[in-house]
Amino acid sequence: MRIRRLLGLALATAALAGASALGAATAQAAAPTITSAECTAQGGSVVSQPYAGTVCVFPDGSKQAVG
Repeated sequence: MRIRRLLGLALATAALAGASALGAATAQAAAPTITSAECTAQGGSVVSQPYAGTVCVFPDGSKQAVG
């Protein structure tokens, strides 16, 4: 019985850790958008990509969605 309890506790802990990691990844995926004017004001260029929509490409190579 004792082993079953320890195994159950370990599984519950792993499930909670996985759920919090999934929540963090989901929150990170919902990045804020930027306007075209803000993009060009910061030195970026607005690019329309097939199947990805319109994004702002900054001089350092990073991208952000244009909304």
